[in-house]
Amino acid sequence: MTEYYGKTVYKGIAMGPALVHRNGKTQVKRTKIEDTDMELARLETAGMKARKQLQNLYDKALQEVGQANAAIFEVHQMMLEDEDYLESIRNMVETEKVNAEYAVAVTGDNFSEMFAAMDDDYMKARAADVKDISERLIKNLSGQEEIDFSKINPSVIVADDLSPSETVQMDKSKILAFVTVHGSTNSHTAILARMMNIPALIGVPMDLENIRTGMDVIVDGVQGKVIFEPEEQEKERARGQIEEEQEKIQLLQTLKGKENITKDGRKINIYANIGSVGDVGYALENDAGGIGLFRSEFLYLGRNDFPTEEEQFQAYKQVLQMMAGKKVIIRTLDIGADKQADYFELGKEDNPAMGYRAIRICLKQPDIFKTQLRALLRASVYGNLSVMYPMITDVCEVEQIYKIVDEAVQELETKGIPYKIPEQGIMIETPAAVMVSDELAEHVDFFSIGTNDLTQYTLAIDRQNERLDDFYNPHHKAILRMIELVVKNAHKAGKWAGICGELGADPELTEAFIRMGVDELSVAPSMILKLRKSVREMD
Repeated sequence: MTEYYGKTVYKGIAMGPALVHRNGKTQVKRTKIEDTDMELARLETAGMKARKQLQNLYDKALQEVGQANAAIFEVHQMMLEDEDYLESIRNMVETEKVNAEYAVAVTGDNFSEMFAAMDDDYMKARAADVKDISERLIKNLSGQEEIDFSKINPSVIVADDLSPSETVQMDKSKILAFVTVHGSTNSHTAILARMMNIPALIGVPMDLENIRTGMDVIVDGVQGKVIFEPEEQEKERARGQIEEEQEKIQLLQTLKGKENITKDGRKINIYANIGSVGDVGYALENDAGGIGLFRSEFLYLGRNDFPTEEEQFQAYKQVLQMMAGKKVIIRTLDIGADKQADYFELGKEDNPAMGYRAIRICLKQPDIFKTQLRALLRASVYGNLSVMYPMITDVCEVEQIYKIVDEAVQELETKGIPYKIPEQGIMIETPAAVMVSDELAEHVDFFSIGTNDLTQYTLAIDRQNERLDDFYNPHHKAILRMIELVVKNAHKAGKWAGICGELGADPELTEAFIRMGVDELSVAPSMILKLRKSVREMD
């Protein structure tokens, strides 16, 4: 039995088998070989396995996300059979007498650089594909099994860290808990854990080399510890705690269908934060009054090229139809900082949290923005859609956005495509936006306060830096005063103001927010009924 302690992201108890996820590029060593025929046979076997894996991925994607999204796996299969690529690998094995893994790694790097240097955007995008298929071949050659998160048994995910693009691809119904060596309490993994109502620990000083997939694990989010290969006594205690947690959840279910009204009659909207179409189920299951934040950037992650207008339209339309007339607030693209996609080619920045991200990308690359806006305008016909723009600092940015919206409208009208202009609001997540919120309120329909970024910019603390977790204080008086000022300025202009950051679910602040006049709280789906209980008990 081995115990480790870490930082709790979400309290709760979970028990089950470990699934160790070793991410990152496979390390390849150059090895001299004697039998080139045997090495080429190994390469052929690895290639056959890769083709089968890609076919399975294509079939699965075709069923779940349609032809357009599945097409990338067809491209990978074609590239895997490219004669120039394969001949380069074979030639290295035969002439230099090196192991196949090394030949694949060098060839992959060479071809990737070649594609990246081309002027054609389509060919440039193939650079990431070559890397992907080369990594797949190397893993097959070295005997590493690829984890298909859609086919795993319910497991505790154990990893060094998890990126947004990795977590967004997981089948969330199969995840019992997260345990990571690194990560911040404000990372996407943490947000996902809170949304799913599952225990999660970060900053756990464990050696992944000593942990095997299949090991029994207990994750105790209350005490902030994880136990590998626990004794029977510990297992029995965990079973009792899990049972108690289930009873509390059952009690909260009795609040479904009830209104979010305090004892003295103050009503507040409680909405859900989601990251994908699949997350709508969590929102409905927890009786959300609407969607207060749909993080549309997750349509861009975990892929090798930009989602098309049609792909986005279908996703937005599906969410609106599923929510059946309830408000759905979709945040436009918020790529950058901790959410990276290679094909955007954003480049390395010394301070990405304050760099080229979110609305700044959209205003500098309006074609990307316009594609999303056209999809949103088209989808608005199918439900109660609101759109909000992130990282706003000044009125001039809002004016630029409206010009691009007008261009998108003109393009749809020219083609005779039905559309509807939705309610348009902005996120207040910079101190600059707070200080000019009285002016901004005159130009938008609503405010949604993003407390995660507002806190990091106000306190000058990178919320992804785990070493600064002890200094990151979202309860700081400056933050609360800013929220109050924003709400006051919104109401003065006859507009509504909500909170969509993690702070909205903080039970210690719920009463303070209601006293400030906050109109809406958008939280992880797992927090909706807990928040409803708090609101209904207030006077």
